[in-house]
Amino acid sequence: METWRRYRQPVVARLAEERGFDKPDRQRYEADSTTGPLFVGSPETVARKIATVARDLRLSRFDLTYDIMHLPREARARTIELLGSEVAPRVRDLLAKEPTHV
Repeated sequence: METWRRYRQPVVARLAEERGFDKPDRQRYEADSTTGPLFVGSPETVARKIATVARDLRLSRFDLTYDIMHLPREARARTIELLGSEVAPRVRDLLAKEPTHV
């Protein structure tokens, strides 16, 4: 989570300056990670958040962007690996227990 924040920070700070919205800080990042639009954290945390959003919005598909500018290749590869090996199976399991009613 910290690696992702470190590489995201300068990108979002530049966008904030260009577009006139609040500059990012740790508090905002943590809020966005917990209840906002960011899906970062342990595989279990990410899986639960995806399942919750899918269930609440009655989604049948979910598209996740796993990259940010300058994130090291190893971090991107690990993200993809975890998404396929741990997150996606856990999401399917969570949704099977409580379907989205799509």
